[in-house]
Amino acid sequence: MRTSFYICLFLVFAISCKKEQDTARKAAPPDQTEINKLKLNQIQVLGSHNSYHKRMDARLFSAISNISFLLPAEYQPEELDYFHEPLNDQLNTYGMRGFEIDIYNDPNGGLFFNRAANSLARMSVASNIAELKLPGLKVLHIPDVDYQTHYYTFKSMLTALKTWSDAHPNHLPVFLHIETKETAVTDVVPLLSIVGLAQTIKYTPALSDNIDTEIKAVFGDGLDKVITPDKVRGTFATLKEAVRANNWPTIGASRGKFIFVMQGGAEEEYVQGHPSLQDRAMFVYSENDDKDESAILIYNDPERNNEDIRTAVSNNYIVRTRSDGPNNQNKNGDYSKQIAAFNSGAQIISTDYYRPDPRYLTSPGIFTNYSCRFPNGELARINAISAADKQGIGRIAE
Repeated sequence: MRTSFYICLFLVFAISCKKEQDTARKAAPPDQTEINKLKLNQIQVLGSHNSYHKRMDARLFSAISNISFLLPAEYQPEELDYFHEPLNDQLNTYGMRGFEIDIYNDPNGGLFFNRAANSLARMSVASNIAELKLPGLKVLHIPDVDYQTHYYTFKSMLTALKTWSDAHPNHLPVFLHIETKETAVTDVVPLLSIVGLAQTIKYTPALSDNIDTEIKAVFGDGLDKVITPDKVRGTFATLKEAVRANNWPTIGASRGKFIFVMQGGAEEEYVQGHPSLQDRAMFVYSENDDKDESAILIYNDPERNNEDIRTAVSNNYIVRTRSDGPNNQNKNGDYSKQIAAFNSGAQIISTDYYRPDPRYLTSPGIFTNYSCRFPNGELARINAISAADKQGIGRIAE
C-alpha cells in the first residue's frame, strides 16, 4: 500500500514537472515592439559556412589525402574535413539565420551524376541519385571530389527553407549567401583530367537568369517572402543611395523573409542589363562601396579589415564576415577572430562551429570545444555600431 502511494506521488510530481516544462517552452516570447522598429542593418546574426556540406566518404578522403601534394590550398583534405547539421537543426537548435549555398550550372541534367574521383578509391563512379539527372542548378562544394550534400538541387534546398519559414512566420530574416561556382577540378589541377572529371558550365547572362527563375519557382513570381534590391532601392536613383539613406526595411517588416546575396562566377552576368539590380531577386556582394549596386559588402577577415567593416556598418551597409575556418579554430581554440567579428559590427557572421566539432570528445588532444555563439545564448544581437543608441531595448526573439 505504501509503495503504491509513493508511485502515485512520483507520477503526480513527474506530470507536474512536465507541465511546467511545457509551459516554459510555450511561454510567450519577450515583447518585440521596440526590436521590430530596428532596421535590418541594426542587428547581428550568425550563419553557417557551406551550410549544406556533409563529410566526405572516408575511403575517398584517404585517396585524396594520398595525392594532396598535387592539390592547391583550397583542395587540401583538411579544408574539406567538416560537416554541418541538417538545416532544420541549424535553424531550430542552433539559431542560424544565415546560410551559404554553392551552386553549379547543370541546364541539361546529369552533369554531376557520376563522381569520377571515386575511381581513385575504387568506389562506384555512378551516384545512382535520380535527382542529379534532372536539369537545374546543383548544390555541392567541388565536383567529383567533395560532393556530399544535404540537398542535391538548389530548388530542393530552397523548398526546405520555405517549408520551415511557413511554419515559423515570425522568424528573423534569413540571409542566403549564394556562391555561383563554375570551376572544374581540371581547371585547377589539369593532371587529373586523366580520371575523366566533369567539365563545368560557365555562367552566361541567360544562365544567370535561371537562378532567379528557380528562386521564383519556389517563392513565387511576386517574391513576397524575399527582400529584393527593388524593395530596398524604392524611389532612390541607385541602390547605393538608398542604403546610404538607410532605406533598409524594419525588422518587423522583414520577419518571415529571406535576403539572397550572390558571390562568384555569375556576378558580372547577373548585373548586366540590370542597373542597381533592378528586377533581380538577389543582391550581389561588393568588396567596397564604389558601385551603384553596392549594398551588402563582404570582408572575410574581421581582424585585418576591422576598420573597413566598422566604417561600412556606420555608413548603413550590411557586411558579412567570418569568425573561423574549417579545421582551424576547432583545433587551436583561438577566439580572437570571433571576438573581432563580433566587435566589428558585421551583421552576418559566418561560422563552421555553431556547435563544437564533435571530435573534441573522442580526440581531445587534437580538437578543442571551440564554438561560435553569442553571449547568453542569444539568437541575435542589437548591433553596437549601427544601433548604438538602441542597446538594452530588449532581447531579440525568433
